[in-house]
Amino acid sequence: MGLFDKLFGGSSEPKEEKALPWIALTTIAQLDEIEKLSATKTQVIFKHSTTCGISRMVMRQFIEVFDVDANLDLYYLDLHSYRDVSNETGYKFQVIHESPQLLVVKNGIVVAHASHGAINDLELSRFV
Repeated sequence: MGLFDKLFGGSSEPKEEKALPWIALTTIAQLDEIEKLSATKTQVIFKHSTTCGISRMVMRQFIEVFDVDANLDLYYLDLHSYRDVSNETGYKFQVIHESPQLLVVKNGIVVAHASHGAINDLELSRFV
């Protein structure tokens, strides 16, 4: 371990990343499916900008605190690769686009949404 690592808490051991049960959101047709599924199970969409440092930081924090046993479906939307899906998400669920952004869909409507640091303040367990 070098001096820099000792000063800033680095470790030579790689940190094990928690794997989340992401479902890739890649088509507009999936939005209809999300709407239907939300009648019986909470659906969550994480809109992520792969080129934004803030989005990366928020996603890392979200991964750390996410309860993998939560009874919900978790979708990942790459805004740059699927811009049309991102645009349609806003239209369909009547939420102004932000990035990063988390949408909670229940009974066909968005019951909660947040962006940036506020994403990690949402208590998803309230919506399950």
